[in-house]
Amino acid sequence: MSAKMILTLLFVVSLCVVVILAFRALPQRMNGYTAETKEEILVAATTLQIGTLLRAKDVAWQQIGGNAGLGQIPRPRTAAGNLNLELDQQARAEVYGAALRAGVMAGEPISRGAIVKPGDRDFLQVVLSPQARAIAIPVTMGGASTGILYPGDRVDVILTQTFKNDPTLARRSVGETVVENLRVLAIDALEPRPNSTANGFGRTVTLEVTPEQAERVNVATELGKLSLTLRSASATNVVESSPVGLTRTAGIKPIWAGDVSPALGDAGPAKTVIVEQPIVEVIHGSKTVAVKVQ
Repeated sequence: MSAKMILTLLFVVSLCVVVILAFRALPQRMNGYTAETKEEILVAATTLQIGTLLRAKDVAWQQIGGNAGLGQIPRPRTAAGNLNLELDQQARAEVYGAALRAGVMAGEPISRGAIVKPGDRDFLQVVLSPQARAIAIPVTMGGASTGILYPGDRVDVILTQTFKNDPTLARRSVGETVVENLRVLAIDALEPRPNSTANGFGRTVTLEVTPEQAERVNVATELGKLSLTLRSASATNVVESSPVGLTRTAGIKPIWAGDVSPALGDAGPAKTVIVEQPIVEVIHGSKTVAVKVQ
């Protein structure tokens, strides 16, 4: 057998070995790829009650054995099967601010049919607590109203008034908290007010209130500008007996302009101090004359 034939035979044998090894490894690679790209769906991270306004902490991705069911929200992937953080956030944000039509247990899927979003016809009916009301108010472009608020947060309502005809600078402006611990239901869910920016009102926020609190907020809207301050989670949990918030109690002082800037108390016109001259009585014989000392 010539050397050329031997080399050809060795090449064919080597090629067969490579092909056999490749076919044996192919099922393992297919199984590994399938395990890495199992379907994930959006589920409740904890037990949630009916009417809960969903936030980032309330939902999570959970791996399932098969494909996502009808109405379930799958975790998006690229064409190559890789995760995409931007698409991931968009899919989660689809449910942020939406209300649950029914309670769900931890780990249960959150389907599109189980939520109702702000602007939907029955949103307020689902999200409102028993005996509660919803009120939409315009708030100034400042404080918590500029972008740090989300549905489900708790806020206080602050009223700021300016009295242009008050001659005392220290009493020209005053701020006070009129209602505390209200739940935010929606932000900019209604049509914007005409010329809202020109009037100093930038956003419309819908709050959950009692009938009495709704009356207070309506009066406050007529008196001056309203702004919102965000409450911490620990402050929110202090009062469990009043799910729709607290009415500001009497005895808490409003904050006047003079309390913020003591310099305003000295900004008025200078006062003229009149000093009375002392009077000295001078006796001349039988006469007494009163003389002012210069």
